[in-house]
Amino acid sequence: MNRADLINQLSDYQSLHAEEMSFTSRFLELLAHPDCYMRTLESGHITGSSWIIDGSRQYVLLTHHKKLDRWLQLGGHADGDENILNVATREAKEESGLKSIKLMGKSIFDIDIHLIPANPKEQAHYHYDVRFLFEANMSESLIISSESKDLKWIKVDTLAELTQHDKSMMRMVRKISLNQSI
Repeated sequence: MNRADLINQLSDYQSLHAEEMSFTSRFLELLAHPDCYMRTLESGHITGSSWIIDGSRQYVLLTHHKKLDRWLQLGGHADGDENILNVATREAKEESGLKSIKLMGKSIFDIDIHLIPANPKEQAHYHYDVRFLFEANMSESLIISSESKDLKWIKVDTLAELTQHDKSMMRMVRKISLNQSI
């Protein structure tokens, strides 16, 4: 999925969630910037994430992110790679050690824009996160990366408490429950 493909998908993107729909115009504006896939674009940049579920759709694989100290879906910076699906896939494998993840469709599963707080190395900025849905086998061994404090399969119905009812995480849970975008 190159930049043109992403623009096309975002232009046609539909969601039952008003907040998510409000993000599309901001994504399209950012995609007009030649460096939108580079973390050196200090105001914000495109990132790719993976919402990884088990075959029963009762569990999701989350990482306890070291820098942000929060439970999140796996994902990361594009670092110049304009194929955001490749980015999401690469990050899922690198951050989990999973070898056999299955993409559940080439369409975007979810989009989100969220603020990343300032830290000693960078100013506060936005991640324009493009998320894809994957399935994996819970029995496959996991490897915790250096970017994580922990990595585990979480029962979907316990996610709200663990993530402090994070709006974007709960939106993805509702999509799984409604079989939206699957």
